[in-house]
Amino acid sequence: MTTAAPAKAAPHKSSSGSAEQTPRFRRPGRIRRIALPYLLLLPALILELLVHLVPMVMGIVMSFKELTQFYIRDWGAAPWTGLSNYEVSVDFDAPVGEALLHSFFVTIAFTLLSVGLCWLIGTAAAIYMQDTFRGRGLLRALFLVPYALPVYAAVITWVFMFQHDNGLVNHVLHDQLGLTDKPSFWLIGDNSFVALLVVSVWKGWPFAFLIVMAGLQNIPKEQYEAASLDGAGMWQQIRRITLPSLRPVNQVLVLVLFLWTFNDFNTPFVLFGRTAPQAADLISVHIYQASFVTWNFGTGSAMSVLLLLFLLVVTGVYLLLTSRGRKTADV
Repeated sequence: MTTAAPAKAAPHKSSSGSAEQTPRFRRPGRIRRIALPYLLLLPALILELLVHLVPMVMGIVMSFKELTQFYIRDWGAAPWTGLSNYEVSVDFDAPVGEALLHSFFVTIAFTLLSVGLCWLIGTAAAIYMQDTFRGRGLLRALFLVPYALPVYAAVITWVFMFQHDNGLVNHVLHDQLGLTDKPSFWLIGDNSFVALLVVSVWKGWPFAFLIVMAGLQNIPKEQYEAASLDGAGMWQQIRRITLPSLRPVNQVLVLVLFLWTFNDFNTPFVLFGRTAPQAADLISVHIYQASFVTWNFGTGSAMSVLLLLFLLVVTGVYLLLTSRGRKTADV
């Protein structure tokens, strides 16, 4: 008796074989998922390249050329001068270097005072606005008006207010309060530094107020309640709770304010015009005068590169010190 041969079982695919085939079908989708973020960032990277990096590279190249008004139409034909423009800029015994050094010190003093006052006023206003009272929302909106106004409109308004004969500042200080013997000149002479500082602080402190007010929202109210039960007063709460909690916010805020204020060109240019007084000769306007007034674009480009290097060094040192301080506080 013959028996039928058992049917051959269908070939079984090993699990390893299926595991090898699975990525083959999923690989295109995985590549798309990985590449999608970079594709979305590509337009912003191209725009950043065209707006910032390309002009920066061109400025560095121009700093090594003797680029004057004679080569404006074809600046590539300007002769190479090597480091001559940098030597002229840092020769502090010569008129060009001496004027640049004076402008640098004026900018340092202006930046430190402006950033300090902006931070102090903004922090005080933000802490005060934490309490609930009638009209707080309206007062917050009014505080942000200087920051929301266009720079040119706001500074031009201050130009009229600082006028010698019919300005509001002299009318209040001299005519009504009698604090000065005679009307002061605010847009020329030594008072120009004070006028520039007032406008800069008025324009910049609402930004500090906005950032600090946002940082205060992350501090739990229970900490203040516990401190109040322990007998801590307002100043002790600010010193022991508010300021330490705001340290990360203040680190970023101070750096941003420093960079914005040090590079500020619109405020002094609109306030004083193309030629700023010596007491308010900020380095941004000074470089503009060296480039577009004297038509020496090579020297102006060298000054710009030196300014960029200085800001990079200051930023790097500041970030290094703040990061060490943060690690020490965490320990």
